[in-house]
Amino acid sequence: MTAKHTENAEKPTAAGFAVRLSLFFGALFLVVGLHAPYFPVWLEWRGLTQGQIGIVLAAPLAVRTIFTPAVSLVADQSGDRRKVLQLLAWGALFGLLLFFLTDGFWATFAVAVVVALFWTSVMPVTEAVAMEGVKRAGHDYGRMRLWGSLTFIAASFFGGLALDWWGGGSVLWLMVGAAACVVASAHLLPAPAGLGRLRTATQPRRIRWSDASRLLRQPLFLLFLASTGLVQAAHAIYYAFGTIHWQSQGIAAGVIGTLWAVGVIAEIVLFAFSARVVKTVGVTNLICLAAFAAVVRWAATALSPPLWLLFAVQALHGLTFGAAHLAAVHFISDAVPEEKAGTAQGLYASAGMGIFMGGAILTSGPLYASLGGQAYFVMAVLGALSLALAILLAINWKGENLLPGR
Repeated sequence: MTAKHTENAEKPTAAGFAVRLSLFFGALFLVVGLHAPYFPVWLEWRGLTQGQIGIVLAAPLAVRTIFTPAVSLVADQSGDRRKVLQLLAWGALFGLLLFFLTDGFWATFAVAVVVALFWTSVMPVTEAVAMEGVKRAGHDYGRMRLWGSLTFIAASFFGGLALDWWGGGSVLWLMVGAAACVVASAHLLPAPAGLGRLRTATQPRRIRWSDASRLLRQPLFLLFLASTGLVQAAHAIYYAFGTIHWQSQGIAAGVIGTLWAVGVIAEIVLFAFSARVVKTVGVTNLICLAAFAAVVRWAATALSPPLWLLFAVQALHGLTFGAAHLAAVHFISDAVPEEKAGTAQGLYASAGMGIFMGGAILTSGPLYASLGGQAYFVMAVLGALSLALAILLAINWKGENLLPGR
């Protein structure tokens, strides 16, 4: 193969890559847009207590802590992240079908763990694929990712209507349908480019388990994991009991779906201008902004604002989640070599949505049971801790590679 042919093979095609990744993000967030607001409602419909709901929601996040970094590293080693995503998508679909056979807490808990073994690794591997396109062909990550936000809105809105029409039992049926869309779109993903396809004797893939260990010994990477993990963990009460809490306040399911949608619309606006935002604000400053917004958002939510103000507070989701996540994927892209990006994404998912979010979700049941809406004040404290660590990261990281060659 000539050098020219090699260069062309390594570069993801402009239109095909972006369109297929956008489609896959869209399918993924059909599932997320149903799971986040309404899966706790389905669990309540099946008779689980608030404490049990918290445990079921936390268990997959605990699985992510160990399993996701391993899968992400294997995906890097395999050189074909697409094939890994296809296997994970099929496993998640069959896992969701098992929920129809469950009865009681322990069976539901066991199936939740099975689903988590597959589903929790999908996003970090997808992010690694997307950022490969950003670095190799100049694609705009935010403009691919915003299609996921759009489908999240559609899923949360129509999921709320389905809840009104057919009750809590409809949630699982909708999630299974969405997971089938993930499987279909996984088989449309672009073929692996560059390192994934052109493995030669002169370019061996030498990705080691020690790479993950080296990253975890980097103080700046640990600061990154802690600051982003805490700001994401501050969403725990919202994710676990947001819909249930709003229902207790007499807010209709259709309005609740709209409230979820408002937050994601703000996220879409941010993603639409993501390249400009990252360049103007800076990666670490975005984490600081997200953490500050978390303090404001969750303190305001704890005060049970009137509905008109609640819509405005929900718009801060564009910062508390959107800015934090956007900053995280760009930090990894800047601080970690491309061939190890999947491993770093796996560690980020393991910490942010595993250790930190898992711990927060696990305690969300007792917190909400004892404090009700006042539990959001605890989430504001997590935001404040994230802000302090993000400021330290901003002061000390100067854009250097955290895994230089040895």
